Amino acid sequence: MKPPDILLGTCSFTANGWSGTFYPKRARPGDFLSLYAERFFTVEIDSTFYACPAAKTVTGWAEKTPDDFLFSVKAPQVITHEKVLVNCGAELDEFLRTMTLLGPKLGPTVFQFPFFSKSIFRDRQAFLDRLVPFLRGLPSDRKFAVELRNRPWIDAELSDLLRSHKIALVLQDRAFMDDPAQWNFDPVTTDWAYIRWLGDRKGIESQTLMWDKTVIDRTTELKSWVDFCERVRRRGVMIFAYANNHFGGHAPATIQLFRELWAARGLPDIPLPEPPPEKRDGLLFPL
Repeated sequence: MKPPDILLGTCSFTANGWSGTFYPKRARPGDFLSLYAERFFTVEIDSTFYACPAAKTVTGWAEKTPDDFLFSVKAPQVITHEKVLVNCGAELDEFLRTMTLLGPKLGPTVFQFPFFSKSIFRDRQAFLDRLVPFLRGLPSDRKFAVELRNRPWIDAELSDLLRSHKIALVLQDRAFMDDPAQWNFDPVTTDWAYIRWLGDRKGIESQTLMWDKTVIDRTTELKSWVDFCERVRRRGVMIFAYANNHFGGHAPATIQLFRELWAARGLPDIPLPEPPPEKRDGLLFPL
């Protein structure tokens, strides 16, 4: 099956509370990724942010997923947070080389930067003076995206700069960032877009640390995202969109709500992966 124009997934394929809700109660953790791939075409791997995984781990991911599955991966924090793009060539090379083990299943690589205080970069230009040479050194045959958390830095000038390097700007829905749909410039900087529904981490963790059900109704926000995604899709832009548990409380339910709101608008169907033969009788694990 050809993947849809909108690839929906979650940030990570396991979380506290998913066993018995998203996955069968008796499912083994080693089977989680295979089960996940029965419901989604893609996943964002969060664990790579903390360290470059072993080659055995990455080949295992590839072996447990169908041919049309795609992994988005976050670059290790040693590159973006600790060394902040300086003298990190060895770490970057190791990570890029390891990710090639995914073969055609490798999707975008995200460079997620922290909020930078003036003690680190006096202004955006100081950051860009470091970022631009780094972007020029990236391989041109891969997809890369940049996530910034300094809200004033994101504007038309930054968008144009990333567009000139064919780098995607990560579009975030989170408590302290502006709504990309309200920007007065085009935030889509490549022929694909990258969306992260992240929410309010501190706020929701004050209510729960068990990610087994919806805690915050995000219908209003997702209706806006449906409108935004439809406008982007009509431009011929492929969309990667991932939900975090901190957005609504249960990331798979966030994706399901998006799908329902999309369908309610009468928009073109967003296909699901075809279930394996033994589950084509409708006995898919519960969502």
